[in-house]
Amino acid sequence: MGMPVRIEDDLYASARDQAKAEHRTIAGQIEFWAKVGRTALDNPDLPVDFISEALMSMAEPVQQATPFIFSKAKI
Repeated sequence: MGMPVRIEDDLYASARDQAKAEHRTIAGQIEFWAKVGRTALDNPDLPVDFISEALMSMAEPVQQATPFIFSKAKI
């Protein structure tokens, strides 16, 4: 369910620009930032880039994932 909220104009403009670059809606971009921030606060030992990439990978369809295949390295 969507809820209208007031945000500053510069935050809206930043979200609009980033949303366009990352193929999200403006609301989707702000929601993503909120998830990253919440996760970062809950896990202060993790780098923000790691959190962001992990959340993006979790949002990708499973069918598009590349399976990990373990192979022993030859020495």
